[in-house]
Formats: sequence, C-alpha cells, structure tokens
Amino acid sequence: MQKAERHKFILDSISERAIVSQHELMDILHVEGVEVTQASVSRDLAELGIVKIGGRYARPELPAPNTSPFGIRTIDTSGDSLVVIKCASGLASAVAVRLDGEELRDVVGTIAGDDTIFVAVRDSHSQRAAVKKLRALFAA
Repeated sequence: MQKAERHKFILDSISERAIVSQHELMDILHVEGVEVTQASVSRDLAELGIVKIGGRYARPELPAPNTSPFGIRTIDTSGDSLVVIKCASGLASAVAVRLDGEELRDVVGTIAGDDTIFVAVRDSHSQRAAVKKLRALFAA
C-alpha cells in the first residue's frame, strides 16, 4: 500500500470508528496487510493533521461554509508537494488571492478553479507546515 493509499485508509478508518490509540490504528492496518511501525503511524497522523477529540482520533473541523467568509470545506494533501483546498462554489479565486497575499514561504504557488485550489509546496516538510498555516489562516 502506497503512502497516499495508507493516508486515505487512515482517514476512512477514523471516520468509521472510534480509534483511541496509535497501537489500535496499527492493528487495523496490520489486519489489512499493511506493516507499519508506530513511528510511521505517528508521522502519518501528523501529516494528515489528525488530532484527538474526546479521546479519539479525528480530523480537525473547519468552520461550516456559511460561517467562513471563504467557505472552506476541506484542506487535504495530495502526494508530497500539493495541498488541495475545497471551498464553496465561486470562492476559490478569492481564497487563492488571500493565500497569495500571505506570502507563505512554504507555498510556491497556487492555481484556482471554481471551488478548488491547488497549492504547490516545496516538499513534504513544507507541505505539513503549509497545511497547519492554512488551517489556522482559514479557521476564522
């Protein structure tokens, strides 16, 4: 299983059931035939921005689209150097302009469509930093 597939599996798993520890997540991965170490699971959780809420792993919630002026719905990673932001229809350009105005050093550039923005970053380390900054920037 490739890293991207493993990340998707982890996201699906924490959405479907209450997972309370990295060891429990490792056991679930092992049942699927994925051999991982605790360190790998820890890195995966950090890269995905997974947090513990109420004692279980969960994705941090972004504000509801109608409460955010930018209507951000999701901020996800793709590969090692891309962040994908989904927002309300027609608002991607405004989000990209705001993002470009921040001049984040981890961000190389953006491409906006109608409701999706591709954010190019330098590498996987920059990707993690950019996701944290983007979630903080658009959480309010």
